[in-house]
Amino acid sequence: MEPIKVTTAQFENKSGDKNYNLSVIEKLAGKAAAEGSQVIAFHECSITGYSFARKLSREELLEISESIPDGESIHRLIEISKKYDIVILAGLFEKDGTDNIFKAYVCVGKEGLIAKYRKLHPFINPHILPGNQYCVFELFGWKCGILICYDNNIIENVRATKLLGADIIFMPHVTMCTPSSRPGAGFVDAKLWENRIQDPTSLRLEFDGMKGRDWLMKWLPSRAYDNAVYAIFSNPIGMDDDQLKNGCSMIIDPFGDILAECRSFEDSFVTTKLFPSKLDDAGGSRYIKARRPELYRDIIGKPHQSEQKVAWLKK
Repeated sequence: MEPIKVTTAQFENKSGDKNYNLSVIEKLAGKAAAEGSQVIAFHECSITGYSFARKLSREELLEISESIPDGESIHRLIEISKKYDIVILAGLFEKDGTDNIFKAYVCVGKEGLIAKYRKLHPFINPHILPGNQYCVFELFGWKCGILICYDNNIIENVRATKLLGADIIFMPHVTMCTPSSRPGAGFVDAKLWENRIQDPTSLRLEFDGMKGRDWLMKWLPSRAYDNAVYAIFSNPIGMDDDQLKNGCSMIIDPFGDILAECRSFEDSFVTTKLFPSKLDDAGGSRYIKARRPELYRDIIGKPHQSEQKVAWLKK
């Protein structure tokens, strides 16, 4: 494999405004391509917006959802990819031929759709069904995977995607700055965002503290390190419906080190080069080879009743 130049982006999306969101995706994709990037990744539901979906009826969700690959937004992404010669990953709500609704994330190139993934653990709206398979595909000789937001909190999903061959895992999110039983968690006051130019310090303290980045740092580098993968984390900045999100889109290497991170309050991106040599040098590659699955195969695979409780959905 040759080194690959990858970009992660963040922007303040508008709920339900696909044309606006796609225009920002095009703007950032064009700028990243001009700097030599081969791939750019955007956040979960970056095409449609996310948090507003918790309030939608099934009919309203179907209205905003699209078929893949025949939907208008996919065609638009492919056009952008052709125009700037850059691979694009972005998210939206999907409906299939029988009006089942999924949370989807796609990878497109100038030749068309490369990969589609459906979130395994959706919870924003009860009308959205879970996906039931992992996704591994190739970009420029690299094996890549996708796991959306909460999927990454279930560690088995990351390990399974790695064992299927992925050395880069794209991890689109809409996360942080929401209530939780975790100490220090909670919403960030939207007034701080409105006043960000006059008082950036107060907003940054909230964004970087336990409501935001400090929590992310408790687990995200571990996913990359334990599995010897490059983690491409993308997250929106600013208001997503009535909830404030703190960005911090970043690229983490197989040692768990942050290679690049968005620190602006503006729509922005960061780009870095990924080197295949790190995959073998990182400790996680040795841990994977040292596994003894006969010891825990039946333990990990034991049936259980899956449940998911997310406090902020009722807010």
